[in-house]
Amino acid sequence: MTENNFDCIVIGGGAAGMMAAGTAAARGRKVLLLERNNCCGKKLSITGKGRCNVTNACSDEEFFENIPVNPRFLYSAYSRFTCNDCMDFFESLGVPLKTERGGRVFPVSDKASDITAALEKYCTDNGVAIVHKRVSGIKTENGSVCGVLCGNVSYAADSVLIATGGRSYPGTGSDGDGYRFAEDMGHTVIPLKPSLVPLEAEENICAEMMGLSLKNTGLSLIDMKSGKTIYRDMGEMLFTHFGVSGPMILSASSHIRDMERGRYKIVLDLKPALDIAALDKRILRDLSAIPNRIFSNSLSKLLPSAMIPVIVKLSGIPAEKQVNSITKQERAELVRLLKGFTITIKDFRPISEAIITSGGVNTSEVSPKTMGSKLVRGLFFAGEILDVDAYTGGFNLQIAFSTGFAAGNNI
Repeated sequence: MTENNFDCIVIGGGAAGMMAAGTAAARGRKVLLLERNNCCGKKLSITGKGRCNVTNACSDEEFFENIPVNPRFLYSAYSRFTCNDCMDFFESLGVPLKTERGGRVFPVSDKASDITAALEKYCTDNGVAIVHKRVSGIKTENGSVCGVLCGNVSYAADSVLIATGGRSYPGTGSDGDGYRFAEDMGHTVIPLKPSLVPLEAEENICAEMMGLSLKNTGLSLIDMKSGKTIYRDMGEMLFTHFGVSGPMILSASSHIRDMERGRYKIVLDLKPALDIAALDKRILRDLSAIPNRIFSNSLSKLLPSAMIPVIVKLSGIPAEKQVNSITKQERAELVRLLKGFTITIKDFRPISEAIITSGGVNTSEVSPKTMGSKLVRGLFFAGEILDVDAYTGGFNLQIAFSTGFAAGNNI
């Protein structure tokens, strides 16, 4: 067995791991970064559909409003590396950034690989040794970490940072190793569940419209147990064979904290620019122009073709009925349907399809200032492995960078 000595070892070459490793090395520490894949930042390179929503150009108050799980834990780490600090950091590394709708910040190039390459260069320029091996365990002695094992190879260090990510996108290496390491060290792992994930629907109507993408659609997510609307949005979504997906749906999913079959409903406003009276006038005008046409052939100016059979069926108006025979009451029912198209949620899609893992290492067992374990000396955590997660919009990557920066400065 060979012995290799370092000041600190970082397990995981993702956003948090590279930030921590580069920051620690910039302080003069001898750092080893262990990444199981043959390249660093594999998940980072596919975020934002390959564009990488690196952070959000929001105020500090807005940042914390977008952290539904354990925001207080982040106060200290975020104050030392804010969204503005993050933007300055990447631009100082030669990656120009731009701000888009909702404050979302992307590289001007629209290439996530530019962010990954900048972080990796930040590490290597500061002397981080990057080794592509899978960690099999963490070594301890007298309540302190003393190194890690990669099969039959041992690396020694007084500090070890676990930054292995969550359970989402397992093909990128995030298969849960870090949770096992944490539990082996005596830490509690809050049960994992998917967040920012597509949703399965009870109704078959979604499968009937599979592949249909809607834009400029209003969405309300309703908790039927409380009767409250817990999320509203306007934007894009997609019907699939299992239910619904797309940007609005992923955002809505992160607001579902206690999934129960049938508890949550999504209500779509298919014509958000028109109120009920205006939509009724629009429909009446369209139908008056084609009085002898049957109902099933009368909605092409109002709806995408893939949705028409579903709307006809749900409206209760006979498909073969001539439009000049449609009553005011039937028309009112059609308006109600278009302004309140309802989908009952059955479940989340599997965690492997989620963008973010909710749950993780219990933050009460981790120092919010240093990211150091309160149970084991020399053990640190950063990024998605912690029980902290956010809504979509660049906030989850900011958490990774802030916690990675904090850990790197305290390792």
